[in-house]
Amino acid sequence: MKLFLLNEANRCLLCKKPKCKEYCPINTPIPEVITLYKEGKLKEAGEILFNNNPLSIICSIVCPHEDQCEGHCVRGIKGEPIKFYEIEKEISGKYLNEIKFKNVSRIKDRIAIIGGGPAGLTIAFILAKKGYKITIFDSNEKIGGVLRYGIPEYRLPNNLIDKLEDKLIELGVMIRPNTLIGPVISIDRLFEEDYKAVFIGTGVWNPKTLNIKGETLGNAHFAIDYLRSPETYRLGKRVAVIGAGNVAMDAARTAKRNGCDEVTIIYRGYFEKMSATNKEIEEAKEDGVKFKLFRSPVEITEEGIKLIDTESAKDGISNKIDNKVEELFECDSIIIAVSQTPKTNIVSNTTKLETNKAGLIITDEQGNTTRPGVFGSGDVVTGARTVVEAVAHAKIVAEAIENYCNSFL
Repeated sequence: MKLFLLNEANRCLLCKKPKCKEYCPINTPIPEVITLYKEGKLKEAGEILFNNNPLSIICSIVCPHEDQCEGHCVRGIKGEPIKFYEIEKEISGKYLNEIKFKNVSRIKDRIAIIGGGPAGLTIAFILAKKGYKITIFDSNEKIGGVLRYGIPEYRLPNNLIDKLEDKLIELGVMIRPNTLIGPVISIDRLFEEDYKAVFIGTGVWNPKTLNIKGETLGNAHFAIDYLRSPETYRLGKRVAVIGAGNVAMDAARTAKRNGCDEVTIIYRGYFEKMSATNKEIEEAKEDGVKFKLFRSPVEITEEGIKLIDTESAKDGISNKIDNKVEELFECDSIIIAVSQTPKTNIVSNTTKLETNKAGLIITDEQGNTTRPGVFGSGDVVTGARTVVEAVAHAKIVAEAIENYCNSFL
């Protein structure tokens, strides 16, 4: 593997205007990192990657590289693009295994971070290294958010998230698991307890529904719930997954790995219209997942799900076509994967914190919410996006939090 990665590094042209960096949402200095890697300076390369992106090890695995660095490598025009993410994975993994962070003197303000997902972890790392007193409040028993509870273990091993948690503790970050902010501990209470600023990065954990008859039946499940603990579900042998995003692919592939003989993704359009990456789609096919295209669900029954043909609809994405005959797709269970919305635990118990019609917290570009001292970022602000996008914006918000705290000096 190391020989392969060195060969990849040697193939890099070290472009003066690297498009790989340009199309990376967090502007990873790829040529600089590759140069250090070729020189055997892995610690220096790892430090650059971590300082630019504290979740570098995560992004090296879960980023849609085909749309970012890999997809814009000039080597890919006439041949194979450089697989920089594989190099990044080795460097970042080695760096986290070997680095020992110093617990700097915590002499600055106390900051509350609600939600230990990608945005929250990023801000915790940045501000803890600068001496702020950081407490992460998470409603789950372990931090990680979507990284732990939304991305399957076979794609993203939980031990990598555990390693990040270890590094946060080294920096003096306090973690309160199983703590739901809102009903009992309110944001008002946090400010009363001398927290100078509060960050909200609670993600989107309420599943959207299909709004069809039968969604309350015992054979219907939501993908975001299923992926949290797939081992607790008994789906049967034949499963239908409704949706065509990465979450749908993850749910389908997880079901196959957990003993379901036949898993079929049902989608109202064609492959090119799917929001999942091409890589996710191809890997689902490799895992034996089937696809039933140009079908839209109209009702869930105990026997399966009733579908209607959408093939002659404009662009193949209409929900229903008049005079089309319904067909019953027989299956033991149905998994619904058509996006998510935020929970309301915090906003329903907090004044002056406004949301939009979708329930997403309203912020400006720096993450300032409508309540002074409260900041937001990640999926709870933007809706479901990629991990690297959450990290990139969290860096901006971390700076805004620091500027806010400094304004009181």
